[in-house]
Amino acid sequence: MNTAPVRRTEAREAVPSKWRAFRRTFRKNWELYLLITPVVLYFFIFDYLPMYGIQIAFKNFVAAKGIWASEWIGFDHFERFFNSFYFDRLILNTLGISLYQLAIGFPIPLILALLLNEVGNSHFKRFVQTVTYAPHFLSTVVMVGLIIIFLSPQNGIINHLITFFGGERISFMTEPGWFKSIYVFSGVWQGMGWSSIIYLAALAGIDPTLHEAAKVDGASRLQRIWKINLPGIMPTVVILLILNVGQIMGVGFEKIYLMQNDLNIESSEVISTYVYTQGILGAQYSFSAAVGLFNSLVNLVLLVLVNRIAKKVNETSLW
Repeated sequence: MNTAPVRRTEAREAVPSKWRAFRRTFRKNWELYLLITPVVLYFFIFDYLPMYGIQIAFKNFVAAKGIWASEWIGFDHFERFFNSFYFDRLILNTLGISLYQLAIGFPIPLILALLLNEVGNSHFKRFVQTVTYAPHFLSTVVMVGLIIIFLSPQNGIINHLITFFGGERISFMTEPGWFKSIYVFSGVWQGMGWSSIIYLAALAGIDPTLHEAAKVDGASRLQRIWKINLPGIMPTVVILLILNVGQIMGVGFEKIYLMQNDLNIESSEVISTYVYTQGILGAQYSFSAAVGLFNSLVNLVLLVLVNRIAKKVNETSLW
């Protein structure tokens, strides 16, 4: 017996039934769909529509001709970037700053949250939270201005302390060797309090009866942190780690560009600042688009790989 017509009929009947189910769901939850509409429109307009312009990375873009009329040149811009004198320095600086920031900046908010969770005095806890949250609300320009003032070789408080203890003044902002440490540790100071909020929220969801049972069994506070709190928030830690690794090539532009000068550019030039100088200042739009696309693809590959590894090792992943 030929079952093909029956299958086609069932498929045609399934489509209207799915449409009817969607309409019932929409009528039932139309307020939620209405609420999410601005977010969907935002991402569609500002994240998906601009993808149309990615094609200029494969063209010799001329503004007078427009995107469609510009000449296709394939991967020439990518080859130019890979063979350029700055390629090795850009990759090493970008990865160096990102890995340094991940190694120092990722665990500190976690440690801060674990410590704050153990504080019994509510007034002291709120005071510490306020002090550590406050730097997050400083703008990048103000933050870099404070860094320059504090590290000034003439009037900076750090150099005053160095000379007080018998050392020699250091020109931190002009020596390439200091750039990465200044960038990373100032970022940790500014963001550790704010980043700890999500860990504190995860810690608040741990069943308190687990701690009570551990106390009865004679577990110390450190043992309870290690055996109860850390495993309890580990899914949150893994998700945040995946997101951080997925942005490992996306070192922030504003702060680095404001801290950058001709004397420290050897260690401060990263892909994001290179794209700005080549694309905006140098008007090499196609070349900078190719560099930016390469950077985004590397981030995408890292995100997928780390997500897959986390799913196999810890059974926690983004998808």
